[in-house]
Amino acid sequence: MDRKIEKKKWTVKNIAIYSLSTLFAIFVIYTILFGDNSSKLNVESEKITISTVAKDQFQEFIPVTGTAVPIKTVYLDAIEGGRVEEKVVEEGTFIKEGDVLLRFSNTNLYLDVMFREAQVFEQINNLRNTRLAMENSRLQLQGQLIEFNYQIKQQKRSYKRAKDLVEKELISPEEYEQIRDEYQYLVQRKNLTVESHKQDSIFRNVQIKQLEESVERMNANLEVVKQKLASLEIKAPTSGHLTSLNAEIGESKSAGERLGQIDILDGFKVRVGVDEHYIARINKGQSGEFDFAGKNYKLVIKKIYPEVVNGRFEVDMEFVDSEPENIRRGQTLHIRLALGDLSEAVLLARGGFYQKTGGQWVYVLDESSGMASKRSIKLGRMNPQYFEVLSGLEPGEKVITSSYDNFGDNDKLVLK
Repeated sequence: MDRKIEKKKWTVKNIAIYSLSTLFAIFVIYTILFGDNSSKLNVESEKITISTVAKDQFQEFIPVTGTAVPIKTVYLDAIEGGRVEEKVVEEGTFIKEGDVLLRFSNTNLYLDVMFREAQVFEQINNLRNTRLAMENSRLQLQGQLIEFNYQIKQQKRSYKRAKDLVEKELISPEEYEQIRDEYQYLVQRKNLTVESHKQDSIFRNVQIKQLEESVERMNANLEVVKQKLASLEIKAPTSGHLTSLNAEIGESKSAGERLGQIDILDGFKVRVGVDEHYIARINKGQSGEFDFAGKNYKLVIKKIYPEVVNGRFEVDMEFVDSEPENIRRGQTLHIRLALGDLSEAVLLARGGFYQKTGGQWVYVLDESSGMASKRSIKLGRMNPQYFEVLSGLEPGEKVITSSYDNFGDNDKLVLK
């Protein structure tokens, strides 16, 4: 009789399979829970830039471009308008103070001078006639006084004789009174004539004073007009280099129009354009430096032009000690403009990584493992060479500072 043979469940083979499955499951769970799940990317070391974090002196500055200009410029403007009759010199020449540059003509100004001269002559004639009339009046008064004095003298004698005679009753009282009244009449006429002449003299003196003041004012006005006439001849106000002269023969120029400029080449300053982003951080006295012909030169801000044009404003910088010997007007200079003082800081070299991370994180190299891992950092001030590291990095650590564009979002880079 056949007997059913039961199949063994825990055979060696099954035990081995279950054991291996269990070990694999444990390994997978351990890897998930405790293993390194970060994403990695293989990177060739030759294609990246690695910089070492250092602690050193740091100064925040910005690169700006300046143009060498003369330290002083004198502008030529037309004081009076007119037609250009003669152009004596050409631009680009060296001139001396007082040299004639241009000659204008202005018919209206010539007529104005003639009219004012006629007015002055008319007032002078009026003054002369008034003085002559006053002198004639004085002579007439003298004649009248001589006549009155003579008549009064004669009448006074008659009056005294009549007085004696009337007392002796040799003449009638009526005859005496007539002689007395005639004497008093002559005295009163003389006094009235003197008083009239006095008042007339006062009026004449006031009139003469007014005419003299009028003539003086007219002469002053005439001098001003003559000066305007003289200003039709444009002369150099100072010695220097005539950089520009915008006038051609036959051209009409209006009063106040810019004609040109004279550069005084005793020295140079640098006109610098600065981005409007820094307008609140730029002040007089801030320094800058640039390299020229193998030497370093220092500059200091002397003047700030606050007007912003096309996103930029301008400052004038002057040389601190000496200026380059071979510098020329209009020459471009690349300047490092300081925004703060020197201070000690942890520094990281600038690089393309900033465009990707915005300075929020970097790949820090672990030389023992040959890998670079992401690390959050905080950056502060910057200059064209370095960032100031506020936290996240220590001096001596190595950081990948080249572009991160090809690294994606991988957490670690494996360097090969």
